[in-house]
Amino acid sequence: MHPFRHILLWLALLGPCAAAASGRGGEIDTLVTVEDVRITVRSLKEARTPIDSPVAVSHFGREEAERQRIATLRDLSALVPNLHVPDYGSRMTSSVYVRGLGARIDQPVLGLLVDDIPVMNKDAYDFDVTDILGIEVLRGPQSTLYGRNTMGGVMRIRTRSPLDGEGVRAGVEYGNGNTLRARASGYFRATPRFGIGVAGYYTASDGFFRNAYDGSPCDRERSGGGSLKLQGRFGRTEIRNTLRFSRTDQGGYPYASVRTGLIACNDPCAYERTSLTEGLTVRHDGGRIALESVTSYQYLDDRMTLDQDFRPESYFTLVQDRREHALTQEFVLRSSGSGRYRWLVGAFGFYKRMRMQAPVTFGEQGIRELIVDNVRDHTGYAPVFYHDEFPLESDFENPVCGAALYHESSLELGRWQLTAGLRVEHERARLDYRSSTLYPCRIQQNEIAPFAIDGRLKRRFTEWMPRFSVLVHAGRTRMNTLYLSAAKGFKAGGFNTQMFSDVLQNVLMEKMGAAFDRGYDPDRVVGYDPEESWNYELGGHLHLAKGDLQIDWALFWIDCRNQQLTVFPEGRTTGRMMTNAGRTRSLGGELSATARPWPRLTLQAAYGYTRAEFRRFRSGDDDFSGKRVPYAPEHTLSARVRYEIPVRGRLLERIVPSVDLQAVGPIRWNEANTLVQPLYQLTGLSVRFEQRHYALDLWCRNLTGTRYDTFYFLSVGEEFVQRGRPRTFGVALQLDF
Repeated sequence: MHPFRHILLWLALLGPCAAAASGRGGEIDTLVTVEDVRITVRSLKEARTPIDSPVAVSHFGREEAERQRIATLRDLSALVPNLHVPDYGSRMTSSVYVRGLGARIDQPVLGLLVDDIPVMNKDAYDFDVTDILGIEVLRGPQSTLYGRNTMGGVMRIRTRSPLDGEGVRAGVEYGNGNTLRARASGYFRATPRFGIGVAGYYTASDGFFRNAYDGSPCDRERSGGGSLKLQGRFGRTEIRNTLRFSRTDQGGYPYASVRTGLIACNDPCAYERTSLTEGLTVRHDGGRIALESVTSYQYLDDRMTLDQDFRPESYFTLVQDRREHALTQEFVLRSSGSGRYRWLVGAFGFYKRMRMQAPVTFGEQGIRELIVDNVRDHTGYAPVFYHDEFPLESDFENPVCGAALYHESSLELGRWQLTAGLRVEHERARLDYRSSTLYPCRIQQNEIAPFAIDGRLKRRFTEWMPRFSVLVHAGRTRMNTLYLSAAKGFKAGGFNTQMFSDVLQNVLMEKMGAAFDRGYDPDRVVGYDPEESWNYELGGHLHLAKGDLQIDWALFWIDCRNQQLTVFPEGRTTGRMMTNAGRTRSLGGELSATARPWPRLTLQAAYGYTRAEFRRFRSGDDDFSGKRVPYAPEHTLSARVRYEIPVRGRLLERIVPSVDLQAVGPIRWNEANTLVQPLYQLTGLSVRFEQRHYALDLWCRNLTGTRYDTFYFLSVGEEFVQRGRPRTFGVALQLDF
């Protein structure tokens, strides 16, 4: 069946049921209505309920997260309209696209907070979260309240609190690919006002892809972690301290050659990561004024080993060792009570320092084709290398610091709510680099001794980020709202360190007399500018049929300048670089609907459409104006039908079968739009047996075995893709006492 016909069939099924929604049944604990989420996920910055918020937002409560097996950021892809988080590479590759905005490397477009603690490095976004109490995904620029790198939105995750109730939870899951997941947690109260929560998890998998070169698994994984949460309430003061630790050891990067259709790497590909986060939150309610302080320390230690040519020949490899320390501090002060005028002021500061070694080693084939042949083509002479390998060493130190002040005011005039906010943020970034060769070589009679290039690059940014909105309540119950907003988004500039091997390689060729037309000035090639956008949005939140039908919708127009794009340099070169497109425009719409036409039947649908295109972008002699922005899907769709069958008995209370559909695409793979991943759909099934103290879930994803690609790129002039996961299935058991 054609993908669009498949989607239309689902919409036809959901439409009449949604239209038939009546007053039977209670309020829905699903994407939209989760009362515990409104209480526990809401931070001091968001004192209003989602109904009163002039922003497009998706909600997932504890029950919904468990039934849909949501544990990582990638699990929310397509469940949230216009949110695309492709599954490729490794856990380091946390590419996020929202409303046509996003990039594969460096700065994220979506901010992530876990228990109010911001995750400062995008490469650490992909980790398992245990005992999720609620998730909120706010779309559109949230820069006024949350600052840099939130121009696409913010995801807030809240985990279970030891003061919410005592108990012990455990779960185990097994699926194909010899995949095992286990977790356990306990929550205890030492006193009525002080509690302790402990949680841990472990994951092991042999993966789903094989390296044809030696038959080894490509994407095997062993990971684990845990958390310790201490929380106390003392009068009007609440103190919460959370310590999180995780360790990941995995293969990855199962990239197949388009020419041969095989994954065939002669050198290993792997990723290891150790991360630790310590966060302290202190909140005091003074009656008329509330104050919150959030302090965090974050440590990231990771190592990426990459056969960077992804071929069975020895071209070149990369080993990237990195250590990063980050400190953040935020103070929020806001008015309390329910007066007509409310205000909020805040201050945020951060400092992080990254040190990295990233040597690239050329093998025999790489020396011959990428260096010797290039020099011969330009000079007529072939250089001589004395070793079978030629390493290019690169060492970096990258300190970044920033500070911000922000304010928001809100005024209620009857059914109208007017809100205005402003944030000013200043950031400084520095990159100290030293790249060097270790071995000598010779061209004709000239000996080229080992050499080094070093220097310092700097970037400074000062940004003003305003936001304005108007919201009006409709109807007697004030449960239906309409809003109009305008907000500025900002994504920081920075440095792409992966280009230094290419810079050093070209310096070497220049020493050999092979001059190139295009220069490789590090400041021009490595540095890139901030990205800015204005988002104009019209939307609404509707509760109809006594809450049995809930609809959220939004229309948006985004004008973006200097959009950051990851591109590959011309020819048979080795790096990838970040560049800035002159101007892009993204427009589209979003619709989320949840209906309960009968007490035991729940229907959900979330659809997003984005038309993101270049308005002004020239690269060399090519003009891409009017072309679609690559890697951002045009359509995202998720739909789910769930039915609860009550069972009278002590051992079983209900059976919950469900069927779901996800569709994504088309996705353009290059700026010229000549390569496209067509729209594809994935169907899933689940049968869940629930009782008060346990749940047994039988599930399957990609039931029809749909073949699709999640990533496309060029390496040394050859095309590669990563295939999407095949049919996966398993059984999960959860215990709750």
